[in-house]
Amino acid sequence: MINLSETWFIEGNIDFESKKYTLLAYLKNVNACFDNHQLYPELADVVFHFNNLNTFKKNKRLLQNLFPKKLTGIQLEKLRLLYEEMIADDDLMAEIEAIVFYALEKLRPTIHSGTDLYDHVESNISITPVGIIPLELDEGYFFLCDGYYRAIRVYSYRLSIYDKLDSRYRALRTQYIDAWERNFTNTYESIKAELMRQTKPLTTPAVYSIETKLTYPVEATLLPIAKRSLVRYISAT
Repeated sequence: MINLSETWFIEGNIDFESKKYTLLAYLKNVNACFDNHQLYPELADVVFHFNNLNTFKKNKRLLQNLFPKKLTGIQLEKLRLLYEEMIADDDLMAEIEAIVFYALEKLRPTIHSGTDLYDHVESNISITPVGIIPLELDEGYFFLCDGYYRAIRVYSYRLSIYDKLDSRYRALRTQYIDAWERNFTNTYESIKAELMRQTKPLTTPAVYSIETKLTYPVEATLLPIAKRSLVRYISAT
């Protein structure tokens, strides 16, 4: 895996040609993952770099006002800049601008490729409640089945709400429990009953089946998208 640091475009020798080949090597790796239907963590990473470059671009005027200084580090969440004093260098800024512009243009088609794959997987996922669904949905289980039809992967989940930048988000924490062989005996209802016997919950837990005919990587693609789909499904309930 070829990774880019958070400040790859302004680190070390700021040279367009060298940064270009660094970026192309990174994107070659990301696109190979997408070709193999592997979305995470690559999709989140490439979107992060695109947004980071856009933020840098929008704050270019701030950077120009703060020169003559040399950018040596960046704390990306708030874009806090650390500098060393140096003589103002218009050529350096022009080189950075060229790198940023080139990188944004190259990142766009890769992001489109990844989001197209994401949409394809999401549209091929179905979620169905198993048995009676209680009023309390913040904790429960879900069963994940892919197109191989060999196993029913069972996960517990806990849904929580957290605040971020004046907005509220719902996060799904999961824990893998086990895999049941998929056959006529191991029905969703029988697995749910077995889970209740093992944990002895005070109330009937919320349980969902998540199915897809796709045979893509579970950890890198199906599971992350299944979790996001379940959050939306529960939120709309």
